Amino acid sequence: MSVLEVINDTVASINGVINTYAWYIAFVFLIGIGLYFTIKSRGVQINRLGESCRVAFTGIRAQKGKQTISSFQAFCVSMGARIGVGNIAGVAVAIVMGGPGAIFWMWIFAFIGAATSFVETTVGQIYKEKKADGQYHGGPAFYIKNGLGKPKFAAFIAILIIFTYGLMFIGVQANTATLAFTNAFKTDQIVFAVIITVLAALVVFGGIKRVAKVSTWLVPAMAILWLVLCLIIVLVNFTQVSLVIETIFSYAFGVQAFVGGGVGAAIMWGLKRGVFSNEAGIGSIPNVSSSAEVKHPVKQGLMQSVGVLIDTIVVCSATAFVVIIYTNVAYPGYAGIPVSGAALVQEAMSSTFLGIAGPYIIAAFMLVFAFSSLISYYSMSETNTKFLTNKKGAVVVLRCAIVLMVFIASMMSMGLAWDLADTFQAFMGIFNMGVLLLLGKHAFEALKDYFDQKADGVEEPVFHASCLSNTKGVTCWSDNEEEKK
Repeated sequence: MSVLEVINDTVASINGVINTYAWYIAFVFLIGIGLYFTIKSRGVQINRLGESCRVAFTGIRAQKGKQTISSFQAFCVSMGARIGVGNIAGVAVAIVMGGPGAIFWMWIFAFIGAATSFVETTVGQIYKEKKADGQYHGGPAFYIKNGLGKPKFAAFIAILIIFTYGLMFIGVQANTATLAFTNAFKTDQIVFAVIITVLAALVVFGGIKRVAKVSTWLVPAMAILWLVLCLIIVLVNFTQVSLVIETIFSYAFGVQAFVGGGVGAAIMWGLKRGVFSNEAGIGSIPNVSSSAEVKHPVKQGLMQSVGVLIDTIVVCSATAFVVIIYTNVAYPGYAGIPVSGAALVQEAMSSTFLGIAGPYIIAAFMLVFAFSSLISYYSMSETNTKFLTNKKGAVVVLRCAIVLMVFIASMMSMGLAWDLADTFQAFMGIFNMGVLLLLGKHAFEALKDYFDQKADGVEEPVFHASCLSNTKGVTCWSDNEEEKK
């Protein structure tokens, strides 16, 4: 056994214990508080779905001369974080480890998470700051500092965000894309590790404005292409659609749910992979959405709420249908499925009309998905680095660390890369949801104000901080800055 394998096994063993207990707590926080948000908002994710869809596709172009990014650009960057390897490889992992029933639980948690995403995004907009660079910055660190008045805790969260998204989540993206290419081209892992590392270096030295420009066209294009491909494959197998749905529900509730890993495995893997994919409640999306220039915080909140549903109900389901149709996964840990992640999806695609081209096509999708997520994770890491210090050298160090992590993660085993990311996202879920439980009331106050204005005939509601029960820590809205624009 090589030194690298020993280190890999040791880290995996220690992380395994931490991961298990962290997720027990994260489960309670993410689901329990998420249900509370759903009730308090009166089901905003469903009752206000029409308005959410309307605002999600407005402001496609930023105003000329503005240094800030538009609402739609922020939406696309955040969707770039959501629509990543989790929508392909993550779904396959959930099916193998938790059974087809895990997909049902991903749907349920997406519904709950959509309300959570509304709250965290709206709170992020309320407590955002406008920096000397002319851009808006926000996220958990900002609403902890401004909303709770806890600067030291805010600094800790900023560091945790950098490690979670700038290193661990980017690591998963790089690792999965590398393995997909290695599996397709049957080459040494280090070859594509170097290629992806070079591409990552080109991305992270671009800055948030370039990030927004690229994501505006890249994210919709890649999502549509993936959905079209999956839709064609499903239509070719239209007669099996009802069987797939039956399989998902059967393994979620039926006797089969207790075979292999049990219903608990389906629920937990549904939550892990669902949260990794749509990122509701773990504090990542507010880092990006807070940078948007909007007239009312609720506008971004509604956008991100529908973003969760698009990511999981639409994109992840498309992947799940293809995998279940073509791999016949019988139960969690099925011995007939020796591969997982992107390799399983590649195996499924090679059984379709794509034939031997399937693995190569999936590898290409994985690269683009990983690339878009890397853009978003770098963006939020840069925001939190600037929260900690204004020294330009710190951003350079961040960029170098991310590029180094891309290479290291590309050489890791798939299991370790995903498990490390899981552990860090569990901690983010615990801390972020706890903070939102304290600040969430302001999101509901803003929600009431938004729709009160709509009821009065105001086409585009304008936010006034005075509608909040406590305006302490609110900096960008105090003088109604947005109304002047």
